[in-house]
Amino acid sequence: MKSFCCVASDRRGNIFEIPELSMAAGSIGSFYEVDENSCIPLPESSVFFTLPGRAPVGYDTARRKFVTLRDYCGETVFAVAAFMPPGFLQTFSSAYQELPGAPRLPLFSYTAVGWKNGRFFAAGYRIDRRTVHEIDDAWLPDIDARARALRTRFSGNRLVSHLVNNCVLQYRCPNACNLALGRWECPVPVSRVCNAACVGCISRQPESSRIPSTQHRIDFTPTEEEIAEYVVPHLQKAVGPVASFGQGCEGEPLLSAGLIEESIKSIRTKTGRGIINMNTNASLPQAVERLCKAGLNSMRVSLNSAQPDCYDAYYRPQGYSFTDVRESIAIAKRHGAWVSLNYLVFPGFTDHPTEVRALEKLLRATRLDMIQTRNLNIDPAWYVDTLGLRRRLRGKPLGMLRWVERIRERFPYVKLGYFNPTQRTMARLLHLQNRTKSNPA
Repeated sequence: MKSFCCVASDRRGNIFEIPELSMAAGSIGSFYEVDENSCIPLPESSVFFTLPGRAPVGYDTARRKFVTLRDYCGETVFAVAAFMPPGFLQTFSSAYQELPGAPRLPLFSYTAVGWKNGRFFAAGYRIDRRTVHEIDDAWLPDIDARARALRTRFSGNRLVSHLVNNCVLQYRCPNACNLALGRWECPVPVSRVCNAACVGCISRQPESSRIPSTQHRIDFTPTEEEIAEYVVPHLQKAVGPVASFGQGCEGEPLLSAGLIEESIKSIRTKTGRGIINMNTNASLPQAVERLCKAGLNSMRVSLNSAQPDCYDAYYRPQGYSFTDVRESIAIAKRHGAWVSLNYLVFPGFTDHPTEVRALEKLLRATRLDMIQTRNLNIDPAWYVDTLGLRRRLRGKPLGMLRWVERIRERFPYVKLGYFNPTQRTMARLLHLQNRTKSNPA
């Protein structure tokens, strides 16, 4: 059976196959062959990247060795990666050799990609089959018209203007687009500041990082009235409504806990429909307690690692610790809230036995409801250096597909997916989880 071909790019960004080499995949500096089970047809809405200063690595089946290719047919070539849309889990990173002077890559994930039978394939796995973030380009004129109508309807509401002008019209944020379409999750950014200095923060990067932020952070604090004005009708009328505090265009929402608390109370006096969710670093247990008492239904906790030192190296927390994160999870669970991990996945580390054991320990201790896998958006070499992974990791990773199987086998009550569940989905999953917990295999 013909293997996947290695692909490369020329200086003009043209992407083509290298039939003399098979596709290789990367994982923390090591290279792997890929088979039929490791790849899927490249999902629609994926984006290609040409990786500057990086030579592609392929596998020479005749010589049974990995080969770095700096030029092809007399022309310099560059490594290629794919950025997959939401709902897809990266199983391997792009395979390349970083050359001296290579610039740092911007904040995206870089998935291995190959070519076979006239189409591109990616090293990935569909972890969530819901299509809530799939926005067809053909819909954009209608989305833009609806978004502008929303802005007119709520004229004078700074938060709605921010969501329309920046999140819909500029960034094409799926949640903001869904707000315009009157369905599913509605974004509610509130915080200008943060108590972590995450290495891969998408809304604020220091000049020393040498990369731009991919989004601009909100520069004002909305009022309780501005929040409730558009959130209430969304929860009342939308299909599968969720309102989420904590977005990519803000800092840490718990630093605005007072505002969120009063907003939840105000919203719930007008409607009991839908889910009120918060995406957070879970740094302030007392604030989490207040919000759960006010009516917070769901909390998604951002985490790159279940190992405190690896967590600290990436999040660089200011005034809180990993112990606080665990306590916040425990508090939310005591109040009956649905708790998910926003687990930042990095092949070779996430599936390494030391990290797997730490995650399993956390799952047993907290009885979390869901793991939402997020491909970590960062230059792979930067992340490896930040966490000192070459020094600390011994032995081979399990492989991301085996990681998925293992979590499902050992924790059947934990939902693996990508998107925040709706009220109906949450009720169904909780029913299944209760059956699983009361009737363990």
